[in-house]
Amino acid sequence: MPGSWPRWRPDHKLAEVSTAAAPEPPSGPGRTWRSLYQQAAARLGDHQVARWFVEEASGGRWPMVLDEEATAGGAERLGRMVERRCSGEPVQYVLGHWAFRGLDLLVDRRALIPRPETEVVVEVALGELDRLGSEGALAVDLGTGSGAIALSLAAERPGVQVWATDRSEGALAVAAANLAGGGARVAGRVSLARGDWWEALPEDLAGRVTLAVANPPYIAEAELAGLPEEVVAWEPREALVAGPTGLEALEQVLGGAARWLAPRSALVAEIAPHQPGAAQALACRAGFDEAFVRPDLTGRDRVLVARRSPGQPERPGAPPAVPAR
Repeated sequence: MPGSWPRWRPDHKLAEVSTAAAPEPPSGPGRTWRSLYQQAAARLGDHQVARWFVEEASGGRWPMVLDEEATAGGAERLGRMVERRCSGEPVQYVLGHWAFRGLDLLVDRRALIPRPETEVVVEVALGELDRLGSEGALAVDLGTGSGAIALSLAAERPGVQVWATDRSEGALAVAAANLAGGGARVAGRVSLARGDWWEALPEDLAGRVTLAVANPPYIAEAELAGLPEEVVAWEPREALVAGPTGLEALEQVLGGAARWLAPRSALVAEIAPHQPGAAQALACRAGFDEAFVRPDLTGRDRVLVARRSPGQPERPGAPPAVPAR
């Protein structure tokens, strides 16, 4: 399972596995997973990805599986996975699932691939929940995609109720599958709703939300050409591109917050590294009384935190936010 594997990087090579074994026939009965692994690694140019594909196709435990005879069905499945990867399809979609903060999530082209940057967003969001008091808190995940953020909040803070929204029917289907796979850790505490951002929420949640979290599209239209080809060609464009400036979706999320957030609450959102100043200004105009940005694992500005305090005006135009670190 990917949850037990090291995080993948394009240049990540697996420690060499001994290939000393008796000669094997090029095809047919008697082939072991070792020879198939060697062929896959050579074709892919990546030992780590070849290992993951062999583990997935064989269902066996590494490295003991290497000396087991490969089944015809397993070998065929491995061949299809290698071909898909060679066509440019992301590793995560080929595998069909991916690890995110201890969860093993279904992933396919209907939703963005969960990334390390978003794990940091969850970490910051959990910190805000702890500051505000997580027991009995109501959190919302706006634009949930695969459900990674919503399910992480529920799994890691048992006292929290979570609503997750998305306008994409396909993305919500992925989130629903991941919710079903979450078991007792999240059972009964995550609800899904289809619609644009806040509009999908039931009316009776207005003014009660303790924490809102979002990973909105933040790529500007002109920046799309600069993204890796496997991102542009395979991941859903509507989850990547916000519009001409890259800030359109964030502005909608911040602009709709006043009606839904509780008097003492916070909003956490993933942003691009070059957007902190503009993001903080948008939070100020939306009526938040404090806004600042946290870095990701590489030290780049990545997570906007906007806070409300009791007595803050419900309308935009509150005093300027004070940047903090």
